[in-house]
Amino acid sequence: MPALVNYSGDDEIYSGGSFYANSSDLGRLYSIGSRVDVYSPACKRARISAPFLFGSSGFEQNKRPSIEVLPDECLFEIFRRVPEGKERSSCACVSKKWLVLLSSIRRNEFCNSSAAAEEKETVAPVRNDVEMVSCEENREVESDGYLTRSLEGKKATDMRLAAIAVGTSSRGGLGKLLIRGSNSVRGVTNLGLSTIARGCPSLRALSLWNVPFVGDEGLFEIAKECHLLEKLDLTNCPSISNKGLIAVAENCPNLSSLNIESCSKIGNEGLQTIGKLCPKLQSISIKDCPLVGDHGVSSLLSSASSVLTRVKLQALNITDFSLAVIGHYGKAVTNLALSGLQHVSEKGFWVMGNAKGLQKLMSLTITSCRGITDVSLEAIAKGSVNLKQMCLRKCCFVSDNGLVAFAKAAGSLESLQLEECNRVSQSGIVGALSNCGAKLKALSLVKCMGIKDMAFRMSVSSPCSSLRYLSIRNCPGFGSASMAMIGKLCPQLQHVDLSGLCGITDAGLLPLLESCEAGLVKVNLSGCLSLTDEVVSALARLHGGTLELLNLDGCRKITDASLLAIAENCLFLSDLDVSKCAVTDSGITILSSAEQLNLQVLSLSGCSEVSNKILPCLKKMGRTLVGLNLQNCSSISSSTVELLVESLWRCDILS
Repeated sequence: MPALVNYSGDDEIYSGGSFYANSSDLGRLYSIGSRVDVYSPACKRARISAPFLFGSSGFEQNKRPSIEVLPDECLFEIFRRVPEGKERSSCACVSKKWLVLLSSIRRNEFCNSSAAAEEKETVAPVRNDVEMVSCEENREVESDGYLTRSLEGKKATDMRLAAIAVGTSSRGGLGKLLIRGSNSVRGVTNLGLSTIARGCPSLRALSLWNVPFVGDEGLFEIAKECHLLEKLDLTNCPSISNKGLIAVAENCPNLSSLNIESCSKIGNEGLQTIGKLCPKLQSISIKDCPLVGDHGVSSLLSSASSVLTRVKLQALNITDFSLAVIGHYGKAVTNLALSGLQHVSEKGFWVMGNAKGLQKLMSLTITSCRGITDVSLEAIAKGSVNLKQMCLRKCCFVSDNGLVAFAKAAGSLESLQLEECNRVSQSGIVGALSNCGAKLKALSLVKCMGIKDMAFRMSVSSPCSSLRYLSIRNCPGFGSASMAMIGKLCPQLQHVDLSGLCGITDAGLLPLLESCEAGLVKVNLSGCLSLTDEVVSALARLHGGTLELLNLDGCRKITDASLLAIAENCLFLSDLDVSKCAVTDSGITILSSAEQLNLQVLSLSGCSEVSNKILPCLKKMGRTLVGLNLQNCSSISSSTVELLVESLWRCDILS
């Protein structure tokens, strides 16, 4: 596939670099699209200075001398002497041909490459048939101390990359480039990536998502020119193979982060080379690459074991052998995520834990791995003495016994999250809280269908006094009896999220509210359909001095009585959501009259009983409001919303 290279012309003029050896190479990029960053008619005709003269020999025309008649070699020599900044950008505005020529020149080939002009890369068009795109359209941002550009969807074209390469040269060079998707007609190809490589040798981070026309040739150019590259992200790049990855490994010794996802041609050979030649690699993420197996993963982990701190492996054809290597060589790993490893058995996880190599592991996430059982989970806890965060998702073989054994062995555990672990029941949760160490601060349960609300007697000999955050979401079996037991076990709760627990009643929640000694700060009760004003009144009375956020979205039995209790007792409440509650104008009036209340966010979405009459109240509350949600309030007219928008200019209003 022809590449964008430079041809230098005669040695007497310039001896460095090379230029297009074949005019067809230039034409390939020049002919892409008709409306991009810089564009002009597909073919340029010589300017006609006089009308056609018809005669017996046909017709003739007079021509003026034009720079367009110069060969590309001459234009190359001219352009490399143009100062960067405004002058060079003006040249790029003339035509696509000139833009392509400018983007083909490497930064070290410019005669005045050391001079830095304090100019923007986009200027007014020089000709009527040329359009330049402003930097805002390319989403320019400063990130990590260097210039960042992001192209998405139909804006991701070779011509835009050429414009970026020329434009950023006068601003210290491009540091980070993100390409998300590609134009379906004239998408990003190897030629566009080559222009970035030649014009942006300062590139430190490159992210390519869904770019099917970029292959090894483009990555070769990046590796050849951008030796400072530190982060590489390749997602759904079917044309990039081991060859491109090997080129990066051989030429970019500073590579510290590598993410590969859904790249069907990248396999073991590329990963082995990365492990051998990238001594600074700290983070690796590999997902859904069918050619990646044990040889690649094990070689990578064993070679980069001294500095590799973050490892994520998902949907790969690896076996117990790879996990044994992780357990033995992962001495520096602090964050480990394993997902969808269908060929890893209980033995693999057991060996990983018993290898005693994960002494620095602090965060572990395991999702949809059939090899996680009670036995292997306990082994992991014993082998990771510094483990602080544990997340188990869709681990169908973990039961109450394994959870309790894990809680006993993980003495440093601070956060435990269980999601769709359906063999875990109420007994396992209570047992884990009773036997966990003194450091557990957060417990999260999501969609654990095995939890059934059963009343049973249990002596609370060792309550979990360290727990501050409790989240139980969408667990339909978690009812009042379970909640009462949790309240006794966790007296120091400050953040409670019980969203989606339809079975919770006032009788079940009141014991928890009464047992919280530290004072609740954030409470989310959205979707708890059975709760009434009694709970909210108790909450405001007991925790009004500390409560900052209260979400009652969808609690249909909540009325103005709750708002009265909030207005009288809550001193620091800043965020209140009563969407789809049975509140009326009277309740909002009560809120606005509370002098001590300084609400910043108020949501009344779906409150059909709230009408235009609350306009003065909302204006009064507007002195502190920065967010107001009035969506689906059928009794509030659009004219009232317009008046609010005019009055509450500091407030973001949704309607």
